[in-house]
Parts: sequence; structure tokens; C-alpha cells
Amino acid sequence: MTAVQRPLARGVVARYAIGSIGTGGFATLPGLVLVYYLTDTLGVTALIAGLVVTAAKVWDVVIDPWIGARSDRALARTGTRRTWMLVGAIALPVGFALTFAVPAGIGPGASGIWVFVAFLATATAFSLFQVPYIALPAELTPDYDERTRLLTWRVVVLTIAILLFGAGGPELRRAFDDEYVGYLVMAVVAGLVIGIGMFVSAGTAKRADVPPPAPPAASKLSGGYAEGFRALRRSAPFRTLLGAFVLQGLATGLMLAGAQFVATWVLDSEAAVTLLFIALIAPAVLLAPVWQRVAGRIGKERGFRIASLVFAAAALSMVVLVWAPGPWVYLPVAVAGAAYAGMQSLPMAMLPDVISHDARQTGIDRAGSFGGVWTAGETAGMALGATLLTIVLALTGYIESAGAESVTQSPAAIAGIAVAFSVVPAVLVLVSVVVLRAYPLRRADVNADAAASPEWSTP
Repeated sequence: MTAVQRPLARGVVARYAIGSIGTGGFATLPGLVLVYYLTDTLGVTALIAGLVVTAAKVWDVVIDPWIGARSDRALARTGTRRTWMLVGAIALPVGFALTFAVPAGIGPGASGIWVFVAFLATATAFSLFQVPYIALPAELTPDYDERTRLLTWRVVVLTIAILLFGAGGPELRRAFDDEYVGYLVMAVVAGLVIGIGMFVSAGTAKRADVPPPAPPAASKLSGGYAEGFRALRRSAPFRTLLGAFVLQGLATGLMLAGAQFVATWVLDSEAAVTLLFIALIAPAVLLAPVWQRVAGRIGKERGFRIASLVFAAAALSMVVLVWAPGPWVYLPVAVAGAAYAGMQSLPMAMLPDVISHDARQTGIDRAGSFGGVWTAGETAGMALGATLLTIVLALTGYIESAGAESVTQSPAAIAGIAVAFSVVPAVLVLVSVVVLRAYPLRRADVNADAAASPEWSTP
């Protein structure tokens, strides 16, 4: 029997999936509340708030390829990617709490600088964990369907984490009359939960008895970029998959950042953001295993396209919010949530196939470099989604407020929020489906890669 036929142990699948508590928490809570915190508590203008959040994310894009290359070097030197994952797990809770610890009474300019510096440190800690975490599936199993199983349960935990942080975070914030105290308590609790999930998942980083061949050195930042660009240049499957995923990250980042604005100004209820998240995530949790079965029958790439088309249709239908806002919106949100499970699990299950295909072609494991570029692209998409929202807000005349200050938004600003939550994400996802048509790898290609690799053969 070959290792290709052996299923992953349940404990490995569970511990790996738990790492998505960190992924879901960090991707969701800042994306949901940080722009709103800057504009409606600290009094920072919408465009400046978008720049603050985007600048910190741009730093991630800069540093992720270097972290990926260094992770490959660490694997070659020590046989494991675990060390950097642990450093990120320990540092992130501190930075997360500091991001929302701006003292009351300081001006919008100083507040913006405080949030920028603290969020920059938090994003760096997250990348130290996330980049090697993304690289692990290619090294845990070579099997086409086992990778789908591994990433399916990761997405189940991811969607639960999104619900936990997306619904629970704002509720915890609202439990305090003082907005500043509410945000700080929310950040401390969320940071600790994220850090614990990341710490547990770091244990899945295997320690090889014989370290793999060392990739080219990348001690300088430019070296990490060079290796990342080489990966993009030589791997057509990676370019295609990453392009589609970044476009979808842009769409979901836009919707995530816009959810609180939709709840407050379109649905006329700040608390409605909790219901929006429940409507989105409950179907995603239930449907993730269904997408695993779909992929088993028709292939990951076809399942990914179907999920994307369903999501785009659901998002586009919500443009009716411009003329008829109401609780009916929870139905298309639920449909989008069902599709979102496939949009997350299937491309993530395709990534290790791409990495293994490249390893077979080159003879060197560069999973960290692939993971670094992937994480940079995902981060850029999510960050630019929030930036795109702030551009729409500025163009449609959105009015910022500080603390308890009361403002009234114009019909144009409210319509802009609705369009940014529906039409724009739908168009972005439809473009991603066009890009995905060029993806070349199929089940037979992945199984051929596994069969040709001596690493996965039993003596």
C-alpha cells in the first residue's frame, strides 16, 4: 500500500482545521469593524480610514513572499515549519488588543496613526503563522480527495469562526456603553481565541527525519520576491488559480467591510449585522461537506466554478436593496453563504495540487514560496475590497461621525452602500469564473504527480 491510499488521521485533520479559527477571526473582525471603528468612533474620514487599513495590508503583501521563502529554508534546515507559526500565534493577541486600544480624547490624526502601527504589527504576526499554514496541506498528503477532505473541514471551522467573530464580536462591543471600552474588550477576547487556535494548529507542522533539498537562499526581501515571481512565471495553474481567488477575495472583502454599513444605513439597525452573518454562515457550515462530495464526483475545478456562479447570482439579486430594503435580504445572503463554502474549500484544496505539480517538475519543495504569494494575493484582495468600499462611500457623499455624534446619510450614500454590497461583488466573481476557465490540472494529473514522487511511496 502506498501513502497515497492512506487517509489522514482524524486528529491531524482536526488540529489543522482549528488553525482556521485564527484565519477566520483575523480576516473577519478587522474587515468587519475596523473601518467603521475609524470612521464612526475615532472620527477619521472614510478615505483616510481606507488608506490606514490598506497600508497595513500592503505591508503583508510586501512581507508574505519573504516569509514564504524563509519558511522553505527553515524546512530544509530543521525539517519543520512550526517555529514561525508559534511566534505568530504568541504575538498576534498583543497586537490585536493594541489596535483597538486607542485612548478616548486624542484627535483623528493621532488615532489613525495609532491604529496603523498596531495593525501593522498584528498583520505581521498573522503572516508568520498563515504563510506556512497555507503550505502544509501539500506536505500532509498527496491524495487528490484527501486534500479536499482536509480543506473541507478547515472551511467548516473557518465558517464557524466567521460566525463567532462576525456576530459575537459586534455583540460583545455593544455590551458596553462606552464605545472605547467595548472595542478594547472585544479585541482582547478575540485576540486570545485567535492565538489559541493558531497555537494548536502549529502542532500539525510535521518534523521530517530527513529535511528536503534546500531551495535557493532568500535571506533578503528581494530574494523572497524573486522566488515568488519565479513560481508565478513557471506555473500556469498557480497563476490561474491565484487570479481567480484574488478577484473573489476582492469581492468578499468588499461585502465584509460593507456589512455593518448595510445593517446600519440600509436596514436601519446596527444589530442586523449579526443576522446577516448568521444567514451567511449557517448554510456555509452545513454545505461545506456537500461541496466535498460535489468535487469527488465532478472535480474540484468544476465544483469551484458552480459555487462561484451561484454566489454571483445571489449577490446580484441584492441590488433590490436600493429600492426595497427589508428582511427578504437574508434569503439571498443564505444562498451566497451556501456557495461561499465551495468558494473557500475547493480553491484551497486545489492549491496543494498546484504545489505538488510544481515540485514534480522542479524536484524541490517550494510550498512556502507558493504559500507566501498566495497569502499576499489573498490579503491584497481583502484589503482592496475595503478600500473599494471607502471609495464608493466617498463618491456617494458618506458622512463620518465621531463617538456618539448623530448624522443623517443622503439617499445617494445609502444607495451606494447597497450597490457596493451587491452589483460590484457579483461582477468581480463573474470575472473570476472567466479567469478560472484556463486552469489545466485534473484528478489524473494530480494522481500522476503523487505516483511519481518517492516521498509518498512505501518501501
